[in-house]
Formats: sequence, C-alpha cells, structure tokens
Amino acid sequence: MINAQPEIRLTRKLIDALYIEAMVLADEARAYFDRVANEERDQLTPVLRVTFSCESLKVTTRLMHVIAWLLTRRAVETGDIDPVQGLEPNYRLGEAIGTNAATIARLPGEAQQLIVSSCDLYARVRRFDNKLDRSALSFASPARALFRQLEQAF
Repeated sequence: MINAQPEIRLTRKLIDALYIEAMVLADEARAYFDRVANEERDQLTPVLRVTFSCESLKVTTRLMHVIAWLLTRRAVETGDIDPVQGLEPNYRLGEAIGTNAATIARLPGEAQQLIVSSCDLYARVRRFDNKLDRSALSFASPARALFRQLEQAF
C-alpha cells in the first residue's frame, strides 16, 4: 500500500510564515543587490554583468508576485475578498520567468543563493496557487466559509 502524504492546507499561520519568509528574503535581496552586488558585478565579464542584472530583476519580480499573492490570500482568509473572486486571474500568482541553473552557476555565490531561494519560494507558492481551483470551490457557500473561519480560529 502506498503511503500518501497529507495535503498541506493553506491556513493563516502558513500564509503568515510564507509572508515573513518572503519579506526577509526581499530585504536580503535588496541589501545584497544595493550594497554588495556592485563590487561583485564589476569583477564579471560584460555578458555576465547583464545576466547578473537580469537575474536580480527576476528575483525581485518573483518575490513581489509571491508577496502580492500572500496579501491576497490574507484578504480572502479575513473575508475582505470573496473566495470565488480570489480565483480570478488578477488575484492569482503572477508569472515569473525561470532561471537556467547553468547560468546562475557562473554568478557570485550570494547571488546564487538568493536566486535559488527566490525560485524555491516561488515554486512552493505556485503549488498552493495551483490547488486553489479545487479547494476554493468547496468553500463557495457562505455556510462553508463560516465553518472554515471557525476551523482556522481554533
């Protein structure tokens, strides 16, 4: 018999934990790309400098998509946005351009860590966003939404 892993539900605690992780990572990325990156970028070839700049923008884009999505999920959880409305495309996780592993391997170590961390966080949030279609419809009725709020409060 195959042992299925339990499905992780997107609760307020999880949303808050992901939000804190995203904000810390965004702060680390900002500090790195503002302060340290200039010295490291100057040591790169011209082509890698452009790659470095593009990857810094990708990190920022991924993190902003994640933060916006988490804020939307908070609004759905608190009832400020209807769960069905939260399924509309403008409330979903925005698309982020991927990163080639071979490309980032040529960048400075700290930049690599930030890129990989932002990709990992984005991928985890993407999995939650993909599950929304199935779970949100089960809470479309007001009674189910109230039950869900009570369940999450305790």
